[in-house]
Amino acid sequence: MSIYMNTPTRSPLVRATIADIPEPAPHTRAELATLLALVKQPKTKAVVIGHGRDEVSRASAAAFAQAWEQPGGHVLDVIDWPEEAASWLRPARRFTAGEPDAWVVAAPVPGWAQMARRLRASTGWTPERTFGFASVGVAQAVAMAGADSLEGMRGATVDGGTWRAGPGWMTYRPAEPAEEV
Repeated sequence: MSIYMNTPTRSPLVRATIADIPEPAPHTRAELATLLALVKQPKTKAVVIGHGRDEVSRASAAAFAQAWEQPGGHVLDVIDWPEEAASWLRPARRFTAGEPDAWVVAAPVPGWAQMARRLRASTGWTPERTFGFASVGVAQAVAMAGADSLEGMRGATVDGGTWRAGPGWMTYRPAEPAEEV
């Protein structure tokens, strides 16, 4: 698969890491529960959900939307984007329209990295109000999007732990052990 990238990500190191990016795996119950807990803040009522066009990302986005709306949350929009595009501006504008309280992402890394760069360059999007499934919580996402493009974004790992993007790094916190009854 060829991936369009601008100059900052064409380094040999980034090209090598692209080959090691795992495809999104189906979300787990623990991952979805943690993601819902991260997004749910007293002021978070309305979200926009973005996803890649693959079946796994679609299913994760749909599961989040259903779980978010059950207790009364509002999904302003669910948008998708391709892995490759001549321009990311149209999906970026749709993603940021409607002034959501938070954004939720389920996508393969190459498309999300392109989208995140366009969001940073052309919209009022902030990664601090953005939450993602495990599929985008990998170090390659930071490398491909640019060191500061995802800084502050948080999400869930497959085992119910959490991740946080920093300036050029990713931090992981394991899931809390279940209490024995």
